[in-house]
Amino acid sequence: MTKADIVADIAEETGLERAEALRAVEAFMNSIKNSLSKGQNVYLRGFGSFVVKERAEKTGRNISKKTTIIIPAHNIPSFKPAKTFVEDVKKKVLVK
Repeated sequence: MTKADIVADIAEETGLERAEALRAVEAFMNSIKNSLSKGQNVYLRGFGSFVVKERAEKTGRNISKKTTIIIPAHNIPSFKPAKTFVEDVKKKVLVK
């Protein structure tokens, strides 16, 4: 499923114009990105959590040059689905 498919589903389900649905989806994604960029986690009950995880500094290898490199510590975004979300996917429950 692509963003265009999501926009089409939202437009059909809510009766909004596709352009309005696209603006809503874009605003939602930008809100999550901005929160994670600030180091704030996003919790959506019944759906899941978007969290910032810290990766420690580690040593890596450049195989082609046969050298070691230091990979600095950094933050990455992560998603953890809610238990009910996981159960619905396992049971193949369709939500409408």
